[in-house]
Amino acid sequence: MRQSNSMKIGFKDNEIICDKKLSRIDDLVLDFLDILLKNNIRYVIFSKYISNLLSNNRICEDIDILIRNISFEKFLKLWLEIENTYECKNTGDPIDAYNAYLRNHHAVSIVKKESKIPGFRIKIVKNEMDRFKLKYRKKVILGDRNLFISPLEMQIPFNLFQGSPKDVDDARYLYKLSKEKLNMTMMERFLDELKIPKESVYKYLNGDI
Repeated sequence: MRQSNSMKIGFKDNEIICDKKLSRIDDLVLDFLDILLKNNIRYVIFSKYISNLLSNNRICEDIDILIRNISFEKFLKLWLEIENTYECKNTGDPIDAYNAYLRNHHAVSIVKKESKIPGFRIKIVKNEMDRFKLKYRKKVILGDRNLFISPLEMQIPFNLFQGSPKDVDDARYLYKLSKEKLNMTMMERFLDELKIPKESVYKYLNGDI
């Protein structure tokens, strides 16, 4: 287990309670997500940052964020609010960022000007799996702050699907951390949808499933 002695993680209903000392990356992530919430933009974090958040193991340079489908007017309001503090790595034109990237389901990459990392890779929902992540997102409580992440029942299969040694290691860690609280029917559904062979699941998760 990569969980440090200074961190405690608990599960309650639909929430994950994480007692940890926030890293600089965590603070930057929470600050950016607060801006999304202020602008009434529903979001969910998925991919590599989740295992980092729950383990204090590595620095994650890219934060993948799904948001609901928003109008250009709402996107422009967000852009104008953050443009003095953040910059878009794709383009300096909000019309181009919205039409050429977001609307075509490409990531818009935003960074805070003085820090450069992490980069916030924002996409709008594209398919049923994306909508499921957003609908069934999990709240992670970090002291007096919180954020929303993809259900672990989806994140673990997704990491196995990605298939790199790091992704597999993250899947194994998340599974061991949460296996007593996982909805196994839901997880098996997504393992099947991603066409991950049962023998691979046994192998990579140490035969616990």
